Parts: sequence; structure tokens; C-alpha cells
Amino acid sequence: MSLTEQAAAAAQIPPQGVRGPVAAEAILRRQAQRESAARTYARSLPIVPVRARGLTIEGADGRRYLDCLSGAGTLALGHNHPVVLEAIRGVLDSGAPLHVLDLATPVKDAFTTELFANLPAGLAADARIQFCGPAGTDAVEAALKLVRVATGRSGLLAFAGAYHGMTAGALEASGGATDVRVTRLPYPQDHRCPFGVGGAEGARLSAAWTESLLDDPKGGVPAPAGMLVEPVQGEGGVHPAPDDWLRRMREITESRGIPLIADEVQTGVGRTGAFWGVDHSGVVPDVMVLSKAIGGSLPLAVIVYRSELDVWAPGAHAGTFRGNQLAMAAGTATLAYVRRNGLAERAAELGGRMLTALRGLAADRPCIGDVRGRGLMLGVEIVDPETGAAAPALAAAIRRDCLDRGLIVELGGRHGAVVRLLPPLTLTDEQATAVLDRLADAIPAAAH
Repeated sequence: MSLTEQAAAAAQIPPQGVRGPVAAEAILRRQAQRESAARTYARSLPIVPVRARGLTIEGADGRRYLDCLSGAGTLALGHNHPVVLEAIRGVLDSGAPLHVLDLATPVKDAFTTELFANLPAGLAADARIQFCGPAGTDAVEAALKLVRVATGRSGLLAFAGAYHGMTAGALEASGGATDVRVTRLPYPQDHRCPFGVGGAEGARLSAAWTESLLDDPKGGVPAPAGMLVEPVQGEGGVHPAPDDWLRRMREITESRGIPLIADEVQTGVGRTGAFWGVDHSGVVPDVMVLSKAIGGSLPLAVIVYRSELDVWAPGAHAGTFRGNQLAMAAGTATLAYVRRNGLAERAAELGGRMLTALRGLAADRPCIGDVRGRGLMLGVEIVDPETGAAAPALAAAIRRDCLDRGLIVELGGRHGAVVRLLPPLTLTDEQATAVLDRLADAIPAAAH
């Protein structure tokens, strides 16, 4: 048996001859028997991917799917993009170490150089980087620790509907947990504005509320070490932050000596139609939390921050797998490809056209309560046509119907009633049309 065959056998990859519906069902059955009850995507997407390229996944049962989940936004260039594979093979063929903790390597130096070349200019000129470990939630933890050490304060300002990860500190900052150190602020949105007005007035009231609360000596706000904000709330239902509002948050935090932390885990690397989500508003944060696409589909997470915050002692934050050389090589290739090929601008243009098409679809579908997004980060909120209330069961039915039609989408939002589209930035016009057509067919079919 060759080394390749041995590796395939060890990984239990089914040979081409034994693939099919029966083999796929057997794998899914074993997964259900062996994996924890906490599994998520596997419950709603009962498929067994065996091959993938670009937008397309092939299952063990032979079916093909258009993947608009993209690893929850990780796959900026889609599956197995040639430049990513070439970068990975280059490291493997070179004999370079794959695991080096936080030691300096040429691969790491190239990644850091490319990343800094793409940072907002006001941050790149005087930035430090901390490699945090494999996941975005690890980077969030590092960011919270950083600003708490730098300011000597323990409080945190975060926003209703936020999602920053699943570790303890990240959950404190997200909407699904409570902690006395976290002050939850209203995040502006049009469809379900917390102030009932939406638009520019809703955003103004959100900023006014924040400023009033911070300046009220009886407001009950623990002294904040930082404000953590997503330029677009992803899991919260695809809510883009209004540019004027985000600039106002920058003014409020800067004038009070509160570091502003931008969580760019999902919005970064061209996803929203600019290289970073904050670029739309021109805001330069004090800390940026980065993961997903920066690893070129492999696990990588960092924080980048102003040098004046770099006051923690050696070893104050570490992680065994913060030296993933394959991820750094794949990340360098991805960052450079997005920059050189103008994929952020492409996402803005194509995403704008898709948004217009989805809004046209909404005019004939009373179960669509709202369509929103930025770039190739799109959301369709599903509602009860009679009451206008969120309709999570119908949204779940639409997701199932999409899968039956060969389209993978995800749900988000407060009630799980927002159908989310996160296609790769390499999406073609023809593929975009196919995605929209399948979604357009699935919505009325599920509604019936």
C-alpha cells in the first residue's frame, strides 16, 4: 500500500468505488452516534463532502452543492483555490517546520508583511501583532485581556445581538450571556430598531444613549477597558453598522480614553466590499480582531493593535498552535490575491447587484420582511406574513428546501430567522444568478 493509500485509509476517506447514498448514510449515522449533542452545522446540513472547488461541494452521495456558507466566511477564495494549494505545497515541499510556537520564520515574516500592507494606514504605521491560536474566539480573548491590562480597568462595552465566539470572555461580550462587567448597548438597525424609528434617527439615538450612559455617574457602567463592535453583525442577523454611527462611536471612545476594538473575524479581507469592515466609515480602531479568511481556509487568529497598548509581560498571552506555518502561507496567498485582483471592489459591485435582486424578490414574497447586507455578506429576514414576527420555522424550511435544490445557506439573527449568504469573493456572475434562482425557488416552495 502506498503512503497516499495508507493516509486515505487512516483518515477513512471512502474510495471512489464505494461512494454513494448508502456510504454517505452510514457516515452520517456514525457521526450521530459518536459526536456530541453540541454539533450544529451537521444537524441542518446532512451531507458528507468529499470534494470541493470554488463555490462547489461534491457529496459522497454524488450530489453537487453551491456553497454559500463558505466555512462561515473562512473561504474568501472558495474551496481549494489554486494559489492557496500552491502556497501550502510550497511549505510542505520546502521541508520547513510546520509547528514553531511563536518563533520567527520566513513564512511568518511574509504573512505579517502582507497583512500590515493591507491594514488601515492609521494603524499599520504603529502596530503590533499577537498570534493568538487557531480560532477567532481566541483572538477575542486576547483583545479583552490586552485592553484590560493596558487600561487597568475591567469593564467592557458591547452590543445587543453581538457574536464574538464561544469561550468564556467572548460569550460575556456576546448577546447570549450576561456578566456584570459587560454593559450592553443598542446596535442600530432599521427593521427592528430598538427605538422604533430606524434609519439615521435610530442610529443617532443609539449614539446619544451610549454617551449619556457613559457620562452618568449613576449609570451603573463599570469603568470600561474597551468597546467591542462588529462593523457588520453577522450571526446577529447581518446588520451593517451605519458609517456615521461608527464614526460617532470612535469619537465617543477616543474622547474618553476607551480603546475601540473592531471584531473583523467575519467582515475582514474584502467580505463587505472593502478590505476591512471599518474602511467604509474611515474609522481606525485601536485593536483589530482577525481570523477566518486571514488563514486562507486554515486555522489562524491574530490581534493587531496600537503599540501604546503593548504593555503586557512576556508570556501574558500564549497558545500552543499560534505558529501554524501552513495557515500563514495560505493566508499570505489569500491576502495578496484579494488585494491584487480587486476582490473587495468586486464584492461591493456584485453584492450590490445581488442585494437589489433580493429586494426585488421581496416585493413579491410577503414572507420576506427585510433584505440587508454589505458586499458579499447578505441576509434575508423571514417573517410571518400576517404578523410581521420573525418566522424561524419557515426560515429553517427554506434552508432545507435550498439544500434539496443544491444550495447551502445558513441561518442567523436573534430568532434564527435570517437566511444568510456568504459566497466566496471569487463568485462569478453566472454563479450569483444560480444562487439567486435556487433561493427564489426555495422560498415559495417552503412557504407552501
